[in-house]
Amino acid sequence: MSDQTPPVHFPALGEPIDELALAEIKGAILAKLRLAIGKDAGMATRHDWYKAAALALRDRIVHHWLTAEKKSYDAGRKRVYYLSLEFLIGRLFTDALNNMGLLPVFEAALGDLGVALSDLRKCEPDAALGNGGLGRLAACFMESMATLAIPAIGYGIRYDFGLFRQIIAQGWQHEYPDEWLGFGNPWEFQRPAVIHHIHFGGGVERVTDAKGRERVIWHPAETIQAVAYDTPIVGWRGQHVNALRLWSARSPDPLKLDVFNTGDYLGAVAEEARAESICKFLYPNDESPAGRELRLRQEYFFVSASLQDLVDRHLASDGQLRSLATKAAVQLNDTHPSLAVTELMRILVDLHNFRWDEAWQITVATLSYTNHTLLPEALETWPIELFERLLPRHLDIIYRINVAHLALAEQHCPGDIDFRASVSLIDERSGRKVRMGQLAFVGSHRINGVSAMHSDLMKETVFHDLNHLYPGRITNKTNGITFRRWLTLANPKLTDLLRQTCGEAVLDDPSQLSLLEARASDAVFQQQFRAVKYHNKIALARLIGERLNVRVDPAALFDVQIKRIHEYKRQLLNIIEAVALYQAIRDEPQRDWVPRVKIFAGKAAASYRYAKLIIKLINDVAEIVNNDPVVAGRLKIVFLADYNVSLAEIIIPAADISEQISTAGMEASGTGNMKLALNGALTIGTLDGANIEIRDHVGAENIAIFGMEAMDVVVRRKQGLDATDVIRRSPQLSRAINAIGGGEFSPDDPGRFESIAHALRYLDHYMVSADFDSYYEAQRGIDARWQVVPAWTRASILNVARMAWFSSDRTIREYAEEIWNVPVNGTQPAALHEPTAQRGTR
Repeated sequence: MSDQTPPVHFPALGEPIDELALAEIKGAILAKLRLAIGKDAGMATRHDWYKAAALALRDRIVHHWLTAEKKSYDAGRKRVYYLSLEFLIGRLFTDALNNMGLLPVFEAALGDLGVALSDLRKCEPDAALGNGGLGRLAACFMESMATLAIPAIGYGIRYDFGLFRQIIAQGWQHEYPDEWLGFGNPWEFQRPAVIHHIHFGGGVERVTDAKGRERVIWHPAETIQAVAYDTPIVGWRGQHVNALRLWSARSPDPLKLDVFNTGDYLGAVAEEARAESICKFLYPNDESPAGRELRLRQEYFFVSASLQDLVDRHLASDGQLRSLATKAAVQLNDTHPSLAVTELMRILVDLHNFRWDEAWQITVATLSYTNHTLLPEALETWPIELFERLLPRHLDIIYRINVAHLALAEQHCPGDIDFRASVSLIDERSGRKVRMGQLAFVGSHRINGVSAMHSDLMKETVFHDLNHLYPGRITNKTNGITFRRWLTLANPKLTDLLRQTCGEAVLDDPSQLSLLEARASDAVFQQQFRAVKYHNKIALARLIGERLNVRVDPAALFDVQIKRIHEYKRQLLNIIEAVALYQAIRDEPQRDWVPRVKIFAGKAAASYRYAKLIIKLINDVAEIVNNDPVVAGRLKIVFLADYNVSLAEIIIPAADISEQISTAGMEASGTGNMKLALNGALTIGTLDGANIEIRDHVGAENIAIFGMEAMDVVVRRKQGLDATDVIRRSPQLSRAINAIGGGEFSPDDPGRFESIAHALRYLDHYMVSADFDSYYEAQRGIDARWQVVPAWTRASILNVARMAWFSSDRTIREYAEEIWNVPVNGTQPAALHEPTAQRGTR
């Protein structure tokens, strides 16, 4: 195979399609339809056409992929290994077409064959291998690493069923399996030769070898096989392709024939069923002991398979492991892969006979850890009994790491028992538990937060004492998003307008968006910009009508909150404000109210009963409001079920207002806020997460900030959670809570929302009541701004123009230069230096 990949030609705006290329693509699709799918054109279904087109595209990707892989190994380049329990990659077909520059020619070729690309796109299921921002960030980062030509592999689990499919019935959330693999997956390559053995249980034995060195031998009780599946991730303009390697679990002995022959058919496949449960479902309910055990098995399974895999790769190219940190950078995405610290130590010490001190230096220099939360309960802990039963050797390693770690703590603060207890890897307070966040911190050379505020708060809150013990380890890497998907692909009309206004260079260089500033007040450009937004709103209004049978006016203000349903995200604050607004409209129906459509979407965790009750409240309020003739359509409320990447791609370009209203100090960063602002939505939000940096970039006058700041929240909580004082001072809030608690929106069950009303009055942990008046006032300010069309449009344009910094390419450049020490686009970072272990456990 030649080392030279064929150049990818990206057509300029309005450029005619090359007839030879068109004929070639049509021939390729027809050949795949016949030879790979086994169908004639006349008999083919839409799914057949989709798979044929996807396979024709995949052929063109694979050449770039193999060439990029060979070049990076030939050059001996350092590689990044990104470990994440979630990858919310969504649909790959149009994303890959877009990045390869083949979207126009495939659309034309399929049209000539009598098939619409838009129809085929719907045949592809969303690969919902993630819950929300964490998994979507991982997907954006993978695309940016490919775009920046950083050799990288993403490692995760190939879940048989992704995050559940959400059905709303009578206003309640119901969960059903998400069968994303039901029609096969044309993007993945199974690698049956790549199998790693993952062990659980058993015990450990200490022996002394011939040289007098003590060695530990793990005698596991159970072995499971991890089988690799590779999906190519295409960078922009198709010049570099990386792999996403997902692991599937199976038993080494899938059928016990002797048991089967006795007639015990279920017992014969019991081991296979137990093994397969690991990759069956994302985030099993961990309320039960069995659920918690499965979650820990999942985490160790993918960490062990991934580290074994990357060590094998390194040995194949480098021959020895002492150079691992110079040739491999392993990024732990949140606490789920924290076991990488102990597993890499086990591989180095037990399997490759490294001395403990040297193995520790290599481990710390190789690993880095991204923290995504300030909530102590989200920093995973595991009971010692479960850990000892499932991973006895790893618990042994944790104890040894902790001995040296606590010795350092004693040197730092002699005699300070509280300090040692605070930094210990073992929580002794309420039943002994292993602290996974502490483990990831101690075992990594860099720990990063995901927004400036989050990184600062990490030093002051969850990792305060560890930061004193290991100063300089915490750094900040504010999250970013890939503009290729969230602007170019999701909003083609706006992209065309940007290309006309800023030039073709805007596709490669987001900083060119700043050229919009000169046109922000231009009446002609504003009209063009509004026409694009209106076009997108018509598309969303049509989808709402089709799914919910609710008619909404595209000329109304589209007020959007799309994210995981959680108390700290405060969908409750949003719907209470809707209730207060509804009551105000009923009081004065003759007033000139700004027509508003409140759009909600998001999933509540299956076991999160309160969040599911909030979904029911939103739908019950919507049922009353949407059918009230007094309101006459001036306020509409919709909840779009089964939120995923594809739905986001329709909602985000149509949004006028972006709700980023989390309780201050609780949102690490957010990326939905970036996607919405990039598409011209004005943010209403608290000074939380990346909202602060968005304000700093777009200008305080082009964002609506309300509510308490993080330190105000801390002070208020110390004073107590009773909110009766603020409710008493706010007639609108009091009336809204009374209506909700009194059953006005649930006449069939008047007591349904009593628990919500009680919490708002007496247990206001998330400051919903405390922030209500400020939020309501900010919303009325939004109404006033909306009515001054040129000023609103100018603010919307400036949001787009000033969002370039929030590209995930910028974030990945910072990781590459300051954490991973890898070249970007083949160019060494300016201050390249290999990471070294800071003073720590030895």
